Amino acid sequence: MIHPLLRCSAALLCLLFAAPAVADDTTGAPPAGPVQWDLEALDKAPHFTDAPISEPGVRGIFFDGLSWKGKPTRVFAWLGLPDRAAGDKVPAMVLVHGGGGTAHARWVRLWNQRGYAAIAMDTCGAGMAANEPAQKRLEDGGPPGWDASFTQVDLPIEDQWQYHAVADIVLAHSLLRSLPEVDAERIGLTGISWGGYLTCIAAGVDQRFKFAAPVYGCGFLGEESSWTPTFEKIGSRVAGKWLALWDPAVYLPQAKMPMLWVSGDLDVSYRLGSLQKSYRLPPGERYLAIRHAMPHGHPPGETPPEILAFARQINSKDVPLARMTVQGRDGRQAWVQFAAAAPLVKSQLVSTKDLGPWHKREWTVADADLDKTTARVTAELPEGTRAFYFILVDARDCVASSEHVEIGP
Repeated sequence: MIHPLLRCSAALLCLLFAAPAVADDTTGAPPAGPVQWDLEALDKAPHFTDAPISEPGVRGIFFDGLSWKGKPTRVFAWLGLPDRAAGDKVPAMVLVHGGGGTAHARWVRLWNQRGYAAIAMDTCGAGMAANEPAQKRLEDGGPPGWDASFTQVDLPIEDQWQYHAVADIVLAHSLLRSLPEVDAERIGLTGISWGGYLTCIAAGVDQRFKFAAPVYGCGFLGEESSWTPTFEKIGSRVAGKWLALWDPAVYLPQAKMPMLWVSGDLDVSYRLGSLQKSYRLPPGERYLAIRHAMPHGHPPGETPPEILAFARQINSKDVPLARMTVQGRDGRQAWVQFAAAAPLVKSQLVSTKDLGPWHKREWTVADADLDKTTARVTAELPEGTRAFYFILVDARDCVASSEHVEIGP
């Protein structure tokens, strides 16, 4: 059965890639994207103060956010610096949590242990207070987030959750750049689930980031995602307006930095087809790390080794991740050419004979033939294959994957 939103996909795509002016239209016609932020103001480091809470090695802070409904807001964040020699400047990361979550001190510590400064901010108006380890809604925290955003599209743009969440990411970046211990030209961005969604938008808004690594998150959410029932429920006008304003597909064509896409073939929220359309949009260098049956959430999204390897590749000219350069198929014989600097330990073909929603398909993993001399991987597709992709694994346990390929009847 074709979802009702798919029947108007052509019209929605026209809206998604329309001119950049945005009007707050409540008459029924979705506005054109993308939204514009005052980057001259956001590029300045926000004022921040210590929060009455800390954890080993990291400090809780509040920084000034944008006004919401005409009133000031503040953003809670964890901020941490690694051990370093006096006078050394270190690279840094901005960390964006997933839906239903909050800023995670452990995530900051993880990057500190790797030699990076890091900041993880709450994007939904929650904070933490002394002796209260759980997140708590702040009176001056700004708009509620995640799924609440579907009911906000008829509000003024500056009162909607994504407007504030993306601004918070840019402000956190500006705060890091202002620290004397941080190398402002070596700051990356990564986010998980809804944080990966925000990473896709922020990468198209803030061109100062050295690289971006969305985990799970992508665009084209009106075509196939866990929110397609929500779009159907809220109706075509509201759904179309939300997609035109806030689908990452609107912003990804402006993301020019190198990007690493990390996800799983069975991800229920951000599906493989929408992911592929998304990673094809940015004009910059692209790396894929699609793992078979990768779990969704924290901490699985914090710890894939590809993200650290990618950061070191970009910031320190370290050994790069492998990449598939060309791929093809002749009947049931499939192949990819690759470039790899680190030793490879495994090559695999991942295939499915199923059709239907990506997250419900059964995938089979089999060894593929790896020829290091010709930098080529080959495999014979099982009879009846409907989709497949290749995986390479190097000695660091870093995954590089090809694009998935669909085969018609």
